[in-house]
Amino acid sequence: MTRWRPAVADYLQLRQNLGFKLHAARRALPAFAAFLDQRRAAHLTLALALEWAQANPAVRPTEWARRLTFIRGFARHWSAQDPHTEVPPWELLPYRPRRARPYLYTDAEVRRFLEAAQQLPSPHGLRGPTSHAPLGLLAVTGLRVGEALRLQVADVDLVAGVLTVRDGKFGKTRLVPIHPSIQRVLARYAARRDRVLAGRPAAAFFVSGRGHRLERTQVHRTFCAVSRQVGLRGATA
Repeated sequence: MTRWRPAVADYLQLRQNLGFKLHAARRALPAFAAFLDQRRAAHLTLALALEWAQANPAVRPTEWARRLTFIRGFARHWSAQDPHTEVPPWELLPYRPRRARPYLYTDAEVRRFLEAAQQLPSPHGLRGPTSHAPLGLLAVTGLRVGEALRLQVADVDLVAGVLTVRDGKFGKTRLVPIHPSIQRVLARYAARRDRVLAGRPAAAFFVSGRGHRLERTQVHRTFCAVSRQVGLRGATA
């Protein structure tokens, strides 16, 4: 009996067509569907939802609540097909994580951070520029991290001073103008990148010394390391 896996696949496809990314739900809900199929469940019940959401006692309650949130969305959708569906109420597993307090960097702190990023050593000589340029671009344009990392060489028009940001929120594309000072920074970075790659094609505008597209985790690690180095983040923060 594989009733639930096709149902979940259709739900995820519908949500993606509406513009939702569903990074975590794409991993979690198929596992929940396999659990329901294994149990030969005729209907989606609160008992089954709770059993799956709390299956791992080693994780924090916030993870239980997150897993139940994925189920809740699918259950609301599936209830139109099966009136016996039990939709988990919001007061069930109501634990919510505490959000981090936002920190607003001063201009002086941004400059100090970017100067330190530019000096990061690497065997290829590209780590510093590849840390400095995209993080500086985030600071002055408000791009999301993923949007900056997805930029292709053709998306950065250094003559007109315009970025073409593709696959943004809801899958949309938009044009972002940049100041001449940013054009000069990006032009210097592009020249350095091309010298390091020595004729090899770049996988994206911002690349590693091996020519690979930067990963989000790389950028996060660099951001944390440089923040600690210049004293903007505690050693254990």
